Amino acid sequence: MLSLNELWFVLIAVLFIGFFFLEGFDFGVGMQTQLLAKNDTERRVLINSIGPFWDANEVWLITGAGAMFAAFPDWYATLFSGFYIPFVFALLALIARGVAFEFRGKRDSLAWRRTWDACIFFGSIVPPFLLAVVFASFIKGLPIDADMQMYAGFTDIVNVYTVVAGITVVMLCLVHGLMFTTLRTVGGLQVRARKLAQKLLLPLGALLLTFVIMTYFMTDVFEVRGTVLLIVVILGIIAYVLGGYFMTKKKDGWAFGMTGAVMALSVASIFIGLFPRVMISSIDQAYNLTITNAASGQYSLKVMTIVALTMLPFVLGYQIWSYFIFHKRINEKEHLEY
Repeated sequence: MLSLNELWFVLIAVLFIGFFFLEGFDFGVGMQTQLLAKNDTERRVLINSIGPFWDANEVWLITGAGAMFAAFPDWYATLFSGFYIPFVFALLALIARGVAFEFRGKRDSLAWRRTWDACIFFGSIVPPFLLAVVFASFIKGLPIDADMQMYAGFTDIVNVYTVVAGITVVMLCLVHGLMFTTLRTVGGLQVRARKLAQKLLLPLGALLLTFVIMTYFMTDVFEVRGTVLLIVVILGIIAYVLGGYFMTKKKDGWAFGMTGAVMALSVASIFIGLFPRVMISSIDQAYNLTITNAASGQYSLKVMTIVALTMLPFVLGYQIWSYFIFHKRINEKEHLEY
């Protein structure tokens, strides 16, 4: 049976997996406004396809950070103080993106729309890239001392390994988003989305393979959790191959599920490789933050568990309901809000 410390580590992992799965596709759709859409009407179709969902998807990130703060305050403190600058840029990008969704259609001006379209595009690239850099830094190791203080320089955070992770996640979000577009649109936009996803599948596979190889040689996670991670990698390969197969057969729902599975398994592998650590010290293994030394007291964890179990069904029920209500495909002839 899981201890409360282990339970909350798993819950935080699930929240971040949910965030990348759900927000990943609307990051991808945001990128498509410049990479796939040929005109303003198609951009509005793409934005409307995620209109009912994007803000609720971001709640998973907020909830994950909040759970980290409450369950593992030392992890939260070390993480957010050490990665202050990357998180500020990610937050500003998310703010600009959210504002752009609401404001781009408020004026009939080409320059006005192009400005907000640029915010949507870069606001869909910067956050997944920076978050991937942060997560990759977790398993590579960071200069954390005995007082749980992180003194990371630029190259401790931005290096070949973390940059490859960032590019890989951005590409995965784009492919995942393209498959979401095939589910939510019709006609030429749907066809082009499917074709572009097929073209990007090989580069995505190369990036994923490169990251796995680099992880094997540049971190200790395969030494710590080798058997479990090997299973995760095999499952990821199966999901990747099936995703490509379903794309060729135009089974878009299954293909979307497979790209989502690759995303979920990729994020899960980070937490599996970390456990029972939450941040790895490159100075001394004795300085690692773990689910024990970074956790709140048992009473706090118990109260949090009761509250979470009470509220979770309502939150999940609302989000499932919203996806069901807005599942209809969008076409260019319908009223476009943005």
